[in-house]
Amino acid sequence: MESVSLDDLDRRLLHALQLDARVPFSRIAEVLAVSDRTVARRFTRLREAGAVRVSAVSRGPAEWLVRLRVRPHGAAALARALAERADTAWVTLLSGDTEIACLLRTSGALGELSRHPHVTDVRAQQFLRSLMDGWWPGRTSALTAEQIAALREPGPRRSELEPADLDRRLLPALAADGRAPYADLAGRVGWSESAVRRRLDELRRAGHLRFHVEVDPALYGYRTQGLLWLSVAPKHLAKVADELAADARTAHVAATTGSHNLLAVLVCRDVDDLYGYLTDRVGALPGVQGMETATVGSYTKRFAPAQDSR
Repeated sequence: MESVSLDDLDRRLLHALQLDARVPFSRIAEVLAVSDRTVARRFTRLREAGAVRVSAVSRGPAEWLVRLRVRPHGAAALARALAERADTAWVTLLSGDTEIACLLRTSGALGELSRHPHVTDVRAQQFLRSLMDGWWPGRTSALTAEQIAALREPGPRRSELEPADLDRRLLPALAADGRAPYADLAGRVGWSESAVRRRLDELRRAGHLRFHVEVDPALYGYRTQGLLWLSVAPKHLAKVADELAADARTAHVAATTGSHNLLAVLVCRDVDDLYGYLTDRVGALPGVQGMETATVGSYTKRFAPAQDSR
């Protein structure tokens, strides 16, 4: 990422996108009392510097968090190979490059991974449910309550939606650029702009499509990231998830299968901040019976779309 710093307008713009990744620049400009051109220019600068990326992820089949213990000399090459697979959503190196965590959209690769010469152990947990709206949402805290209300879109109504031929071309285009204009999307998929707009609205309302706004946490002074696995008594699971989701240092929370039934992605200022969070915050939560952590060294791949298997 290029060297970049954020001013107040940048922070408000990024907060607006976290509320609704596809909100028109004209609407942001109206709420922030600046010109459309200013908002568009700021976003372009941040995107070209690698400070922000907007991508779309479709709701697909079962997702698996796979944790691989690896020999350090082979970790980087294996992470790159996993990143090139169509069935991985993200890949990250953990614990001084002695572990890899990846999100798989199929369990078919598990046998293959277990036989890899650099892999010494494979553990897999199925994602049951995301328990947090978005990824590190609203952590900029740059907008007022009135501005948030003016920009926030209503939540999706999760429902069944029949797959359409348009989805096969539309979803990869949105994964590459979640803010691609409707006219550009229509040109890429060969449908009318009105059809693309209508289908995108249907996918979002039904909860079949969600957008991630990736912002480099280091821009806000958060330089240490980690994964947190918790074993939580079932009756406390929802409460613990709510408590974590409300904390500014939690980027995401999900319920999983396995002996650790809750996964959290943490974003902290440094390792001391991470230690304090684990001991003071997590340690005080009722129902937490066990905990395991791993620090993130680097991301080899971030969010990618579910592949259409038709």
